[in-house]
Amino acid sequence: MRILQTIMLFLFCNSVFAKYPDGNMILKQIDENMYAKSMISTSQMLIHSRRGSRTMTLKSWTEGNTKSFSEYLAPPKDAGTKMLKLDDKLWIYNPAADRTIQISGHMLRQSMMGSDISYEDMMEENEISKIYSAETVNEVVYKERNCWVLELTANTDATAYHTRKVLIDKEKMLPLKEERYGKSGKLLKTTEILEVMKVGNRWYPKRMIFKDVLKQGEGTEFVIDEIQLDVEIHESRFSKAALRK
Repeated sequence: MRILQTIMLFLFCNSVFAKYPDGNMILKQIDENMYAKSMISTSQMLIHSRRGSRTMTLKSWTEGNTKSFSEYLAPPKDAGTKMLKLDDKLWIYNPAADRTIQISGHMLRQSMMGSDISYEDMMEENEISKIYSAETVNEVVYKERNCWVLELTANTDATAYHTRKVLIDKEKMLPLKEERYGKSGKLLKTTEILEVMKVGNRWYPKRMIFKDVLKQGEGTEFVIDEIQLDVEIHESRFSKAALRK
């Protein structure tokens, strides 16, 4: 009888712990789906602030986790503004002042071009599995999509958000909705994928909305118009000299 009880307890524990897949494995699957060695994209950023809405167009080049270059194409007053990320450093070129400045320290927490996205968000590691540990805590249906519910905890104090709660589309392996929290447990930002697209053999966000809950307004939409993954980018693109060209 005691042996039978032990076996039953073992089977029960296994069924409980095996109910949900490993959260860290799901994170790796998301990275495999969304991460590319290089990327060129043209997108729009629609900023819905309390004073009204405005649209900005930008083109971006990205290589791995350490190199990124963006140029704003519209509206006219912002056209020519450029940003360069190399490792943990970020520079911005302002064409009106013909000046390049480095964004660092507390300045990284500032809003990027008045949006709900901070410079700190831009600097974050692209592969989320490298900076967070995850636990699968539930499964839900969200907007007719079957989702895993993941709770993420940062592996380092260097990240902007200590914990995250994410709804992962089981089939497309995309983070459909996310809440980002500070160390105090206070909700700081939410993100949601509103529309997806197929790029090659992978699913990718087409339209997203970012909301800084500490700011007024309806958030910032980010819409990708064109995207190329795993393409050749000339090394000169990721140089400080390219900011002034």
